Amino acid sequence: MAPLRFCANISWLFTELPDFSQRIYAAASAGFQAVEAAWLYDSDLAELQRAREATGVEVILINTPPGDVKGGDLGLGAVPGREAEFRQGLDLALKYARALDCKRIHLMAGRIPVGSHRVAVAKEMEAIFVQNLTYAADILSKEGITGLIEPINTRITDPRYFLDSPHQAAAILEKVGKPNIKLQMDVFHWQIMDGNLTQNIQKYFPIIGHVQVAQVPGRNEPDSGGELSYSYLLKTLEEHGYQGYIGCEYKPRGQLHKGGPGLDQRLLHTQPMMSPAVQSHSCPCVNDRLLIL
Repeated sequence: MAPLRFCANISWLFTELPDFSQRIYAAASAGFQAVEAAWLYDSDLAELQRAREATGVEVILINTPPGDVKGGDLGLGAVPGREAEFRQGLDLALKYARALDCKRIHLMAGRIPVGSHRVAVAKEMEAIFVQNLTYAADILSKEGITGLIEPINTRITDPRYFLDSPHQAAAILEKVGKPNIKLQMDVFHWQIMDGNLTQNIQKYFPIIGHVQVAQVPGRNEPDSGGELSYSYLLKTLEEHGYQGYIGCEYKPRGQLHKGGPGLDQRLLHTQPMMSPAVQSHSCPCVNDRLLIL
């Protein structure tokens, strides 16, 4: 049975550091061999490349640009009238993915337009999403990249997000019918929307392309107090033969190097990895008490 592997989500972890390139060094120094991030686009790409190459850390996943965040956007994949902007965002994501050798891109669906009712626009938005995903699949396949769609819960996190359940996502993936477009399982969102995690993992495992973890309801470390038994859930993923990385996308209760990623050491099975470049790099969040996974 292959051991589980964990990557640091540097949009959520090491946020005491202002730049993502610094966070890559910090993640490596904490023992992570891989990172993921939502939006890296405000960071200098050359600096990100240097950090990746110096540390040997893999970049596992990035998101497509969110659109106009100040205007209320959170992705454009299913948003009516924004198809051209979605394609432009995909081009930018591809530029970063190529440079960072990242093989997964989360294709964000986006929100129900303000003033619209979910039921009234559901068919139109699904059709647009299928169209955009089909377009993306063909582009990504030429690059050897997997596209991912992620249900985000509408009960707590984002009431207007279009894609909110694994069942809805699976139905859309079936219509797209492209093997390089898969389901991103964020356990936090799945638990809030549907629960029934054992059966849902079993049912959707063949189309799961990435996993992310956090405790419910606080979205803190997986071993913090909450609804979920991660020793059981991670064992379930192991038993199903999950081969990918598991993204640590949670709000740490303190600085990560002081508290660790909150995962049961007995479940990690990973070895510390710290290159000479990492050891010599000056980083304000690194000290002798670094977590070694």
